[in-house]
Amino acid sequence: MKKPIVIFFLLFFAEFNLSGQEMTNRGKDSIPDNVLFERQWSLGAQLNSNGWGLKFRKGYNLTALKQFMWELEWSTYKSAKEVKIVNQMYSNSKPFIFGKLNYVSFLRGGVGLNKILNRKPYWGGVQVSWLVYGGLSIGITKPAYVYVVYPTTGFNYELREQKYSPDINSDYIYGRGSFLSGILELNFYPGLYSKTGFDFEFGSKNRMISSLEAGGILDYSPVPIPIMAFNPKQSFFLTVYVSLMFGKRYNR
Repeated sequence: MKKPIVIFFLLFFAEFNLSGQEMTNRGKDSIPDNVLFERQWSLGAQLNSNGWGLKFRKGYNLTALKQFMWELEWSTYKSAKEVKIVNQMYSNSKPFIFGKLNYVSFLRGGVGLNKILNRKPYWGGVQVSWLVYGGLSIGITKPAYVYVVYPTTGFNYELREQKYSPDINSDYIYGRGSFLSGILELNFYPGLYSKTGFDFEFGSKNRMISSLEAGGILDYSPVPIPIMAFNPKQSFFLTVYVSLMFGKRYNR
């Protein structure tokens, strides 16, 4: 009878020792994954109907189904009127956008709410949230440069890079200029933005964020922004977007 008792206690203490080591090694990871974490952050890449962008988002829970968030986002914007052409008069010419005055992007900073419509089960699935954001928007313009052909003596010519103007005869445009040209000539247009959409979060781990977000963004600039030479300046900019977000939930 003594041998079974001794074996039982040896197994018990061995199991106790292993459990203690496991808890020490896991540390904070010992928190069950299905608890309600207080805070979260995420990073994402965005594809727009007229450009692309990057964003960062961080916030905390107001209730079990509502989150307060703030975000910082940058995205490009191109006019629906943009058309790339190639001047066939010159060999090895570069494509350029006819009539483009400025490259435009938006830097947005704002706050918003995420409301969970359907929480995903503990074993995984898809969680659906509705979101609404708003805040400050800064339109950033950089002038478009092109290479222009200037005849010299005989049949020779030289290329000069200069800011695009509708006064330039398109027959003499060789192609687009360097992207860095005009980088010291940025203009800024303060305004506002609003955003709404839906977030579809997938994955089995509640602490890790993997989601697909889709929605629309409206930017407004009180001072109209010039994009194309032969079109009116714009004050309203509507964008439809899809973004992929990755991040983490945590407690203090």
